[in-house]
Amino acid sequence: MATEEGLQRVAFDSGAAAAMVEELRGSYRSGKTMSYEWRVSQLQKLEKITEFHEQEIVEALRSDLSKPEFESFVQEIGMLKSACKLTIKKLKSWMKPEKVATTMTTFPSTAELVSEPLGVVLIISAWNYPFLLSLDPVVGAIAAGNAVVLKPSELAPATSSLLAKLLGEYMDSSSVRVVEGAVAETSALLEQKWDKICYTGNGRVGRIVMASAAKHLTPVLLELGGKSPVVVDSGINLQVSCKRIIVGKWGCNNGQACVSPDYIITTKDFASKLVDGLKSELNNFYGKNPLQSKDLSRIVNSNHYARLTKMLDEDKVSGKVIHGGERDVNNLRIAPTILLDVPQDSLIMNEEIFGPLLPIVTVEKIEDSFDLINSGTKPLAAYLFTNNQKLKDHFVRNVSAGGLVINDTTIHLALPTVPFGGVGESGMGAYHGKFSFEAFSHKKAVVYRSFFGDASVRYPPYTNGKLNLLKALVAGSILGIIRALFRSSKA
Repeated sequence: MATEEGLQRVAFDSGAAAAMVEELRGSYRSGKTMSYEWRVSQLQKLEKITEFHEQEIVEALRSDLSKPEFESFVQEIGMLKSACKLTIKKLKSWMKPEKVATTMTTFPSTAELVSEPLGVVLIISAWNYPFLLSLDPVVGAIAAGNAVVLKPSELAPATSSLLAKLLGEYMDSSSVRVVEGAVAETSALLEQKWDKICYTGNGRVGRIVMASAAKHLTPVLLELGGKSPVVVDSGINLQVSCKRIIVGKWGCNNGQACVSPDYIITTKDFASKLVDGLKSELNNFYGKNPLQSKDLSRIVNSNHYARLTKMLDEDKVSGKVIHGGERDVNNLRIAPTILLDVPQDSLIMNEEIFGPLLPIVTVEKIEDSFDLINSGTKPLAAYLFTNNQKLKDHFVRNVSAGGLVINDTTIHLALPTVPFGGVGESGMGAYHGKFSFEAFSHKKAVVYRSFFGDASVRYPPYTNGKLNLLKALVAGSILGIIRALFRSSKA
């Protein structure tokens, strides 16, 4: 297959994929990836990549997405560096067997849970955060002791090429590989038997990944996004709320993020105040000509640009734009755009937007927003702005989403102490922090017994006395146990 530079690349087909997986499996079976020392050394090398190649990463992200350097560091490089540091610090404790209680049924005994690596895992990354979403799962996979194949997104070619180069230079190639390419290469990889597949992307491809995994009964971790709602109550700090909504929407890759606010729900009475607040802060952040702002990423490619403009140009939507809407097809830019009272049957309300368009839906009572959210598929994230404690409790109790944030947006991604993942059609499984280690581990149950204390009650011939004793044990009745033992001794 020819690259953009016109050079010839060796074809990567199912045969090449099978050979690579077999090599990695051989390395895994040798036991080298299981040692604490190997895991830490590889994590340290990942951390060095963020330290010594920061500017190259920034340039690659700028090439792929025109991503501002601030966002590149805070949302990609910095988060990966933090993940490496935390994992290196905690890994020894995470690897220790976890002691668990036993019962009278197995007395005398002890038991523990031993975390073991799954084997050889495949990580298929996304284009919108192509550095972080490639390497953050790799951190967990390596920490757990697996051999890893990373498939970066071909829609972020500069970052994909850089990842292949840097991981080839820094990582142990006998156990960590990068495969570049597009549909053909991904298909070849999915034909193989893996011990786990982690995919970040959309639901359509997620179904393909899951179907391929099912052929080998391979477990999957799917992070699929969805329409993440923002419920805005009255009586809030309007300026702070608008700033936090804006930075979560347009300050995250110009809306091209799986947890970016997809639409707002507020009351008819409060909508005008909210719109005025958003307009004011958007002007403060990105100026009167946001298409020229260096603080906004561009749309990733012409296909996604066409998809977004199709949403805007739909007849039932085009008259609903109340702010923004400016476009620059040559530079693949769309200004931050607000729409009001968009019909529920429109494209923009039925597809994940994944871009700089933000519809506002109005309801009579703020409580009506929960039914509206629950009438659709479960989102990856849901946000609520309110000072009403009862409303907060109702939101947490009744809205199902991968994660919830009250009075802010997207910040749960930065917390390694909580799992990040979806539910229902927004995904399955979770990672970040220790949850990444656990996502790529199997918790193996181990029970230890000695030859002391062997009880005849478990062995034939079965008698009423033995049965009564077992029933008393199950019931936890001390008196019943004593009676059963007394009757057994008399018999």
